[in-house]
Amino acid sequence: MSRLGNRLARTVMLSLCALISGVLPIGPAQAAIEGITGSTFTLTAKAGYISTGDGQSLLAYGYANGGGEMQYPGPTLIVNQGDTIRITLTNQLPAIAPDAAPNVSIVFPGQEDVSANPVGNQALTAQGNLTLEAMPNGSVRYEFVASQPGTYLYHSGTDTALQVEMGLTGALIVRPNGNPLGRAYGHNDSQFDREYLFFQTAMDLNIHRLVELGARSMVDFSTYRPTLWFFNGRNAPDDMSDDNVAWLPTQPYGSMAMMHPGEKVLLRLVGGGRNFTPFHHHGNNTWLIAKDGRLLQSGPNSGPDLAVSNFTITIAAGETYDATFEWTGKGLGFDIYGHAPGDPMAPNEDAADHGKPLPTELPDFLSVTIGGFYSGSPFIGGVEALPPGQGGLNPNGAVVFMWHSHTERELTNDDIFPGGAMSMMMIEHPDVPLP
Repeated sequence: MSRLGNRLARTVMLSLCALISGVLPIGPAQAAIEGITGSTFTLTAKAGYISTGDGQSLLAYGYANGGGEMQYPGPTLIVNQGDTIRITLTNQLPAIAPDAAPNVSIVFPGQEDVSANPVGNQALTAQGNLTLEAMPNGSVRYEFVASQPGTYLYHSGTDTALQVEMGLTGALIVRPNGNPLGRAYGHNDSQFDREYLFFQTAMDLNIHRLVELGARSMVDFSTYRPTLWFFNGRNAPDDMSDDNVAWLPTQPYGSMAMMHPGEKVLLRLVGGGRNFTPFHHHGNNTWLIAKDGRLLQSGPNSGPDLAVSNFTITIAAGETYDATFEWTGKGLGFDIYGHAPGDPMAPNEDAADHGKPLPTELPDFLSVTIGGFYSGSPFIGGVEALPPGQGGLNPNGAVVFMWHSHTERELTNDDIFPGGAMSMMMIEHPDVPLP
């Protein structure tokens, strides 16, 4: 097809996508992270089942939003700096004979002066090693001032190794004073256009089976060997589905990122498991601007002047990271839009490559294996005919990069490839509307 034909086909396809976008979602991205906002929350520790990417069903624990279903991970709590945060936890974890129902609690790493007090019957609480615990059917209220903006996690402080493995963990996002959405911290250099959460966890199937059989005493973490890896509580390919899809009622959060060229995306990375996961983001380096809820700055109000540029961020257990990602197509050596030299420039297009032709001859379709995210065109927004049954996952002609763990075994679901800690970044043409 000629360049003119390419441009006409792209224009028709983008017009069609714009027409149907009001009826059907074109992707799972959101400018803001899915979660619950406010300063007062009610969480309930419950047991339930999650689905894995290879079709298994596993018993897990999770924090529910009020009286709803348990979630894995727990609800993402989104609060404002300076607010007094009150979280009431009720324990509805079951007894599975011969095991008794366990106590449960929450700790908030990175938060200062957290208080814990019984709610109702004081006899149904107990002082644990880390914090006040809710006994079966008991409740505890935790309170603290969200003094520092950033990305944090929360998790059970009771029998932590087991209960975090079972799913009692979640993310806490503190937005800075005066700018609830648009900056990660108080400094202008932390501004972003879109943000995405990647909450990394893993599971050892044997532990979950033992708990389900009432054999907690047989759990041995010295032989811990996970075979399932998750972003936001889902394995690939489920993590690329929309938030709140009906078939994953206890795993409401997706993790596929979307953007337009030139936008700045904030990645909030959380190590909610036990292992190191090297999170690899193709397409460009990210700039790591903060760690554990603190800007990488050399002094007050200097901004992230100690930021680190890299193509992989190793997510460690219990740590959080904030990084920014940008992409324009700069330096590719050809015009990513398929423009002719006299065509108008697209927003944020690299002027040095404007109008440059693709410097290679594409092979015949009969000579290649076509991936599901190939649109049939090398140009952003380009959509061309594909052989029957090929492609189909990229209806708008996005530039697609796989974002994933750089540890090979973490790209499997119980040793079945592909799966695990893998998602996508879809960079859509500027004319394609995004949520």
